[in-house]
Amino acid sequence: MLNKLNIWKNQNNNSSDLRDRIALIKQHDVPAHVAIIMDGNGRWAKKRAMPRVAGHHEGMKVVRKITRLANELGVNALTVYAFSTENWKRPKMEVDFLMKLPEEFLGTFLPELIEENVQVKMMGYKDNLPAHTIRAVEKAINDTSSNTGLILNFALNYGSRGEILEAVRQVARDYKSGIMDEKDINEGLFSSYLMTSELKDPDLLIRTSGEIRLSNFMLWQLAYTEFWFTDVLWPDFSEGHFVEAIEAYQGRQRRFGGV
Repeated sequence: MLNKLNIWKNQNNNSSDLRDRIALIKQHDVPAHVAIIMDGNGRWAKKRAMPRVAGHHEGMKVVRKITRLANELGVNALTVYAFSTENWKRPKMEVDFLMKLPEEFLGTFLPELIEENVQVKMMGYKDNLPAHTIRAVEKAINDTSSNTGLILNFALNYGSRGEILEAVRQVARDYKSGIMDEKDINEGLFSSYLMTSELKDPDLLIRTSGEIRLSNFMLWQLAYTEFWFTDVLWPDFSEGHFVEAIEAYQGRQRRFGGV
């Protein structure tokens, strides 16, 4: 009984401490756009002798709680790397499961997203996505289109090199057709041809699971983003870890090439 009481006290104290840290964070500069590479689902499942898909399912729950917290903190946009153009190389059973997750996630979470004024967006290529995946995402986008709070942006079937190449092709076409002059081409104009044209470049990138690479994710947009890496596997990523990442961001001085 005493051990149970001590556990309860520790949990209560940790919760109180987290609320204090959240309150303090909100008094300072909160990153407007946070991007997350959600890595480690498969390894989380393997450690527990479970199928890889169990890790993806558990990771979906983490997206839900981090979305809630980001919205509470006043983050304007949260971009999560849900499925890359390279992920098609994975086993068919795993890919099929990942393609069903948007239906389950948005099917249960959409009412709360609407109530909390969250707007759902997607960036990526719809061409290869199953019809049921597209329907689930488009319904969420349509049903939240009038919301004005946090933007929850899913990078789904997304690859940054392909995005950049397509933007170059579009710029070339518009140049040839006389829509623009050569002197008009600058960073701002080029950014307007990317899938993130309506979003500010990320202020903070979080990657879980101990991997330290970008994996073809927002290569143009992350030029001056602050990076925060953790060994924690995505299904184990908590509100406390997200708060820790924001605190680290707030403790840095962003120079953007200056002094």
